Amino acid sequence: MNRALKGLFAVIIMIAACSLAYGSVFDFSRLQKSIVEKTLPNGLKIIVLPRHEVPVVSMVTWADVGGSDDPKGYTGMAHMFEHMAFKGTDEIGTTDPAKEVLLMAKEDAIFEQLRLERLKGDKGDKRKLERLEKDFEKAIADAYALIVPNAFSNKLENEGAEGLNAFTSKDQTAYMVSLPSNKFELWMALESERFLRPRLREMYREREVVAEERRMTVENRPMSRLLEEFLSTAFKAHPYGIPLIGHSSDIQNYSRSAAKDFFDKYYGPNNLTLAIVGDVKPEKVFELAEKYWARVPSKYKPERVATVEPTQICERTVIMPDKAQPIILMGWHIPDETHKDMPALSALSSILGSGRTSRLYRRMVRDDKAAVSVSAFSGWPGSKYPCLSVVFCYPAQGKSASECDKIILEEIEKIKNASVTPEELERVKTGTMTGLIAGLKNNMGLAQNLAQYNQIWGDWRALFGELDRINAVTCDDIQRVAKKYFVKTGRTLAVLETAQESEK
Repeated sequence: MNRALKGLFAVIIMIAACSLAYGSVFDFSRLQKSIVEKTLPNGLKIIVLPRHEVPVVSMVTWADVGGSDDPKGYTGMAHMFEHMAFKGTDEIGTTDPAKEVLLMAKEDAIFEQLRLERLKGDKGDKRKLERLEKDFEKAIADAYALIVPNAFSNKLENEGAEGLNAFTSKDQTAYMVSLPSNKFELWMALESERFLRPRLREMYREREVVAEERRMTVENRPMSRLLEEFLSTAFKAHPYGIPLIGHSSDIQNYSRSAAKDFFDKYYGPNNLTLAIVGDVKPEKVFELAEKYWARVPSKYKPERVATVEPTQICERTVIMPDKAQPIILMGWHIPDETHKDMPALSALSSILGSGRTSRLYRRMVRDDKAAVSVSAFSGWPGSKYPCLSVVFCYPAQGKSASECDKIILEEIEKIKNASVTPEELERVKTGTMTGLIAGLKNNMGLAQNLAQYNQIWGDWRALFGELDRINAVTCDDIQRVAKKYFVKTGRTLAVLETAQESEK
């Protein structure tokens, strides 16, 4: 597709968003009744919402696997596989499929020798190590010579794809794109092919890309390093405490066989959901799903993470000296997203630190000038398993972390002792409704919401119960959960102090 047509398609997407965003009254029941679902014999779940305003369709492939599922010794593998999923298939992405198989096998064999020699540490044979390093670099270069870079992505982008992307979180991995509706079958064919016959080419070069990503986004950013320390302190047992991008040593240890094992375990059709919203007919979607996805064999459904974080018995504190701006971060353990207390906990976080009308913003930023920013949120770093409710703050110049900590705890105690006002709770309910409607009116946002609720709740219909759950929350509920969960022994505190302050 030429630039003019791609530009036109981008305009169509914007028109679609605007036409949906400014409807008069949003009809939740009508929307829910328009959604159709089907599960193929191999376990693949397909959720379809037809919207024919413009000839555009948005698609999400949602995998029930995230960083919390990373194998031991291969932290960050969920994120790494997200990268590898764009490397093509047996046929797409190479000039010589048969020769590539042989060259990739040579890469793998040399890396295994290299890995074993590295494990010997100081006892390893240095000459052998040097020889293997050179052989490995040559094997990588030989295999790369056959690669057609970005071949998979280009097949979609050349047909007008917009928003071709993916993300990995602690709980899930998602792949998304919007296309002209007359290119929907192309997406079905390509998407099924990459999860039927992925070719994990460029494995070892991409590993270096991820290693550099870790250096740039974590090791060179004080805030990211503080977050890693905070999570590893808050979660002593559960994998929510492990870095999503992985530990550096594990990244360097990634092998193609480990990535293939990960794919085989977590990327079966019975662990995937397709959510499709836009200008399509459900019967045609299901027909194409049968054509392209039914050939993907079912696999054993992976078990959930069995490890349960033990009850925290004392307050935990992390102090990290750095030259950067001071930061204070604290969190309390709370249940998973489906727990009956989560709506009240979400409302509590909103009242504490969501926006300029929140209690912490008004006192700390507007009135006391103790902070330049403050926020609170629940359900982090994931919500499939018991997680954290968090408060995050940048102290103002001349103000200490301890001063900010004192104010935050005072405001929480006020809620424990006197609850919140009906007006505050009503603002939360109104804001929740506004946010929900905004998400439902955007095709891609709705597709992601449907897939996520289907994964976490086991039924996409739970999305349409969100307003009922938040509307059922009372002021007494908020006071009750504040007393129950925001306790001293359950708190983890992380502080980034400027080097000068920490040296005093």
